[in-house]
Amino acid sequence: MADLLIELFSEEIPARMQPRARDDLRRLITDGLVEAGLTYESAGAFSTPRRLALAVEGLSGASRPVREERKGPRTDAPDKAIEGFLRSTGLTRDQLERRTEKKGEVVFAVIERPGRPAAEIVAEVLDAVIRDFPWPKSMRWGAGNLRWVRPLHSILCILTDESGAQVVPLTIDGISAGDTTRGHRFMAPDAVAVTGFDDYDARLRRAKVMLDPAEREQAIRQEAGNLAFARGWEIVADEALMAELAGLVEWPVPLMGVIEDRFLDLPPEVLQTSMKAHQKFLSARNPATGRIEGFVTVANVETPDHGATILAGNQRVLAARLSDAVFFFESDMREVLADVEVWKSALKKMTFHQDVGSQWERVQRMMVLSIELAARLGLDQKSAQTAAGFSKFDLVSRMVREFPELQGIMGSYYFGSLGLSADITSAIRDHYLPHGADDALPEQSISQVVALADRFDLIAALWATGERPSGSKDPFGMRRAALGAIRIILAKSLRFELRVALGLAQRRAWASMLRETAERSEEKLQVRLLRAMGLTVSGEKADLLDVLREAADTMSRGLKDAPFQDWEIAGIEDLLGFIHDRLKVHLRDQGVRHDVIDAVLAMPGNDDLVLLVARATALNETLGTDDGTNLLQGLKRAANILSQAEEKDGVEYSFGADPKFADTDEERALFAALDAAEPRIRDAVAAQDFPAAMSAIAALRAPIDAFFEAVQVNSDNSVLRRNRLNLLNRIRETGRLIADFGRVEG
Repeated sequence: MADLLIELFSEEIPARMQPRARDDLRRLITDGLVEAGLTYESAGAFSTPRRLALAVEGLSGASRPVREERKGPRTDAPDKAIEGFLRSTGLTRDQLERRTEKKGEVVFAVIERPGRPAAEIVAEVLDAVIRDFPWPKSMRWGAGNLRWVRPLHSILCILTDESGAQVVPLTIDGISAGDTTRGHRFMAPDAVAVTGFDDYDARLRRAKVMLDPAEREQAIRQEAGNLAFARGWEIVADEALMAELAGLVEWPVPLMGVIEDRFLDLPPEVLQTSMKAHQKFLSARNPATGRIEGFVTVANVETPDHGATILAGNQRVLAARLSDAVFFFESDMREVLADVEVWKSALKKMTFHQDVGSQWERVQRMMVLSIELAARLGLDQKSAQTAAGFSKFDLVSRMVREFPELQGIMGSYYFGSLGLSADITSAIRDHYLPHGADDALPEQSISQVVALADRFDLIAALWATGERPSGSKDPFGMRRAALGAIRIILAKSLRFELRVALGLAQRRAWASMLRETAERSEEKLQVRLLRAMGLTVSGEKADLLDVLREAADTMSRGLKDAPFQDWEIAGIEDLLGFIHDRLKVHLRDQGVRHDVIDAVLAMPGNDDLVLLVARATALNETLGTDDGTNLLQGLKRAANILSQAEEKDGVEYSFGADPKFADTDEERALFAALDAAEPRIRDAVAAQDFPAAMSAIAALRAPIDAFFEAVQVNSDNSVLRRNRLNLLNRIRETGRLIADFGRVEG
């Protein structure tokens, strides 16, 4: 057994690419080794800004010999068939064996491949991996053809066993593999020879290189925390930045700096964002004041003055950056306090989508949606309308143009200065939440309403324009918006008819499209739009424009006042189906079966997501038990027998089974069980107590099983047969009180 060490030494690898590169290197090398016939015990990949490394332990010294037999055509087969077989095996005719079988004499090819030494296989696999490494971006340099993320300087590749270390013979584009690496670029730049991974790791550490990125990250976290604690501060958590810093340095040296007093009145989010975006600083908060008063920068070198010169340079750059931020903030505040209408005018000129108008049009649609949602949820409609009305204003601010990630946050500061209530400013700030699958949700009720209005408008407006997610592509983030809405609705138990909300959102989007189309000269587009909305198109172009403007004005009045509210807007069920598809993904991640979700989606009220999920969760839990599994089989068996009989007889057996025609004790017991279970199930479903409903229907398992074991449904007696088929219908309909069990897989 041997140990393999590989290092690919280059110019600086971007920090964002390192995690995937580590995984790709380990996967590609180990897969290639195994495919070539080698085995190994463990493998670990590492990275620093200047190197990718892989350590493989317990690698077999050679691949095993392989003997393979292939059966060919009969000996009397046409020459072309035999020649084709020879080409596929690489043998000649005299190397084939003849064997007698039942159907005649057949040729066999016996192919023997000797084992290959590990060094030969490693060289072959590493060559292929380096040449085809899946970097997101790569470059070519000099006169060679090799592509790598940055210029590749050296390759270390050694196999170590009891006899010592052996360099694997490999040359790629003029770079020959060796047994040397280099330490820190400035503190230990000389070449270092190594004999194995332990030696490699130890020598790099002495050469001021910390190989493991997790160790570098922990060192940054520990030292930054100590520096902050010494001042009575705390480091603002930022896991993404912490991981990025670990990918920027080989020898982390955290240094603590202090923010000048003249910048401390900036919102903490501005300080944190500016320092992170421009200089990769960790922010330090003073718990006593709640302000960000310091920062930690991570140097890549130890200096005689303990980083004083580095820190002074960073302080100068930071002062310039924060001076810009002060200018942006103060200029924005002056404009807001002087005349907020200036921002409204700018918002009218900012395009959201060419077919559905400006960001101001979008704000107006969100206001209508927010009022409707607030009314249905019993919240203050005026507050919801106001919050939605101001929600996008900060998009035109200088600060948000510089730092788009501060959208919403800056609006809460700017419009809080106008005296808006805390609920409204919270909604302005939080309506963008959640940003991702694991992000926090808006906590305040008005914030949730505006967040939903934002997402419903985004989805409906883009859906109306024909912008749909396709495959892995979702440039407008529609899937993310749908998942965010689902998470808010479920986490906060918001009960409303999603179909109504989406219908209103779509009508408002159509109104915006009508207005935009009325201003254009593309008559074909105008005609197509009106026909899609069910309007008759005739007359001159001037009349057409009048129809467009009138329809737009009418639809803009909202759901309650619009006489066209009963229009069959194209695609509303498709739009609801899009939300349902994202819900399926969300529930599958929580362990709910896909067929269970389909079974409850087929029930009435499938646009009340809270109700739908409660039903699906209860059904999923029940089907995970023995009683649930057996009950499902009984229900499906009843449905299958009934469907076959109805198709054969051409009638529907739904006229009510009569217990007086029950011919066996098992039939009578099933009638009694259904009489007891049905009202319990109806009451439980009416009360939306689905665990109780599932408990009630689970009680039918035993009588249904007993019925099928003892009773022949398709009796020769036509009266008994009809009554029993009607009884099966009663079983099926009892199940349908809860879900469409026909959609649940057996």
